[in-house]
Amino acid sequence: MQNSDTLVSIRDLRISFAPGVEVVNGLDLDIPAGKTLCLVGESGCGKSVTAKSILQVIDHPGRTSGGSIALKRADGSVLDIAATAPASRTMRAVRGAEVAMIHQEPMSFLSPLYTIGNQISEALRLHRRVSKAQAKAAAIAMLEEVGMPEPARRFDSYTFELSGGQRQRAMIAMALVNRPRLLIADEPTTALDVTTQAIILDLLKRLQRESGMAVLFITHDLGVVEEIADEVAVMYLGRIVERGSVREVLEHPKHPYTRGLLASMPRLDGDFKAPLKAIPGMVPPPAQRPKGCPFHPRCEWAVPGLCDTAPVADIAVGGGQVAACHAYGAEAARFGRQSVPAQPVAASRIAREAQGKPLISVREVKKAFPIRAGFLQRKVGEVRAVDGLSFDIRPGETLGLVGESGCGKSTLGQTIVGLHRADAGSIRFSPADGPETELTTARGATARRLRTDIRMVFQDPTASLNPRLRVRDIIGEVLQVNGGKSAGEIDAKVHCLLERVGLSTDYARRYPHAFSGGQRQRIAIARALASDPKLVIADEAVSALDVSVQTQIINMMRELQAEIGLTYLFVSHDLGVIANISDRVAVMYAGRIVEIGATEAIFRNPRHPYTEALLAAIPGRGLKRGERVRLPGHVPGAGKLRGCSFAGRCPYARPSCHEAEPQLVGTADHRHACLRADELSLTTNVGKPELALTS
Repeated sequence: MQNSDTLVSIRDLRISFAPGVEVVNGLDLDIPAGKTLCLVGESGCGKSVTAKSILQVIDHPGRTSGGSIALKRADGSVLDIAATAPASRTMRAVRGAEVAMIHQEPMSFLSPLYTIGNQISEALRLHRRVSKAQAKAAAIAMLEEVGMPEPARRFDSYTFELSGGQRQRAMIAMALVNRPRLLIADEPTTALDVTTQAIILDLLKRLQRESGMAVLFITHDLGVVEEIADEVAVMYLGRIVERGSVREVLEHPKHPYTRGLLASMPRLDGDFKAPLKAIPGMVPPPAQRPKGCPFHPRCEWAVPGLCDTAPVADIAVGGGQVAACHAYGAEAARFGRQSVPAQPVAASRIAREAQGKPLISVREVKKAFPIRAGFLQRKVGEVRAVDGLSFDIRPGETLGLVGESGCGKSTLGQTIVGLHRADAGSIRFSPADGPETELTTARGATARRLRTDIRMVFQDPTASLNPRLRVRDIIGEVLQVNGGKSAGEIDAKVHCLLERVGLSTDYARRYPHAFSGGQRQRIAIARALASDPKLVIADEAVSALDVSVQTQIINMMRELQAEIGLTYLFVSHDLGVIANISDRVAVMYAGRIVEIGATEAIFRNPRHPYTEALLAAIPGRGLKRGERVRLPGHVPGAGKLRGCSFAGRCPYARPSCHEAEPQLVGTADHRHACLRADELSLTTNVGKPELALTS
């Protein structure tokens, strides 16, 4: 191990899942002791499998086929993990005690059959000789340390009894109970809403500061990188293409791949409506690794005859930064880097004047779900998800719906599309070329017609696409159900839709498993468009995608809207995405809208404290600690509280806020439901300088 400050040193690491096909291809990486190294890149670049190799838990049939992983142990000795058998006593001692890992989805990691406390205690007793009572006390103390509310009570809770943020805290507690020297965090906040994400990031930073452990943090969110990292390594197709300090890499990126990732981030410091710049193409499979520089087929700088033939080596570019790019080597004169814009050129989005009668008019809609108990499953209560919502969506516009998990956003979308039936209120659908229809009472032929006029795109395309059907049948299913078209006409329509969403017509013959997440989401959008709908409800449609693929999908949805006049209800907890795709934004809390208005008004001049808290929680905005707002507690059940439902978590609440229920007030372009809005001067991090690319 070359550097005394290095905890893990990886050299020429190679990982194979099939003979001759390397997922990780000669990777070099140092993890410094006591610091956070962020490993970033798109899906398919090899980030997670690299992390798993440190614990020797690579999924079958993968194996470490070359290289070394040197771990400096607590006693000063150095262990080559790559040369150690995965099932050996040595590796069992390393896992959990010296190196621990937390995952993106705690429900797939924590057992539903055992209590949280039982699992944490088991992890402790596996490595230390302690009694059950000592293990329980240590587990409760660890739950308290990670900020779990009522830790002694939660010790006896099962995973399904916890919120998403609480599950993540429980998994962190299990990982840290043995005080490991390295914590591997694999996308631990990607599936969380922005406020929970901010709290988990704060927690990890505090625990690292107090314990001195090293953290390998894997993410594709560069805002999170700026928030938590000391150093950054950018990975592409199994190799590190750029590494350096977080400031140097994010403010002065050198490799065109790093610059592309930064340029594709939704931005809040400029023109919200400027088109995002996506990296063209996709990460190829390892079996189709390009010759020369692996990034050259997608690179704006690529020089024919050099980048597509000559292997590229790591080149020091100053400031401790290293980039694997020919543009900084002996052939630098052949590159016209100075002519390449560092940031996407702002271009006006096609203006859509939303005029006339609303396409959708929602009035006082309520939806509750029964709580049942006992052998006969009698109703003993209810959970009210939507509590008297009212708003309009005009033809051709995008209304963004934002809020924490549990606010009722998805329930509202599913109620509009007909997956749930509203308990009260009115939802009127008024297309320009058809009759006005009350959705809450639609039955029979009317309901079937509405299913073609209002379509939905779900968050997880893998779960929403039938794995037994070919793409042709998935997209053409609605055409077959409605009848009136021959097989040839359906084929032609499917091919047209595939081309419209940027996919090859050859894909019609394939099954969903043959595609990436971004391609599956394009197929899901094509299916939604098959019936020529008037309204598309996108429920977290890009939340699980890489930033570059996310940008491609957002740009495609904008183009489709401009081309065929689609109307969107876009549900998301990602405020960057909401800002860049929406004409208006509705902020939802505990089943009600607390603020609604034009996108720029909401983001630059929030009038409700909840909106302020959401904006302040966005990672990577350069806010000082005193400027950050962190929300305690969780979203309460709709209709359970008197007065303002946000009062229990609001830093500005007065006794009167707990008594009087605020109503939406203000102008037609910007309304809010806060009793103290005129007294408060709310802050926002929007408009402050963000990550800027410089040469």
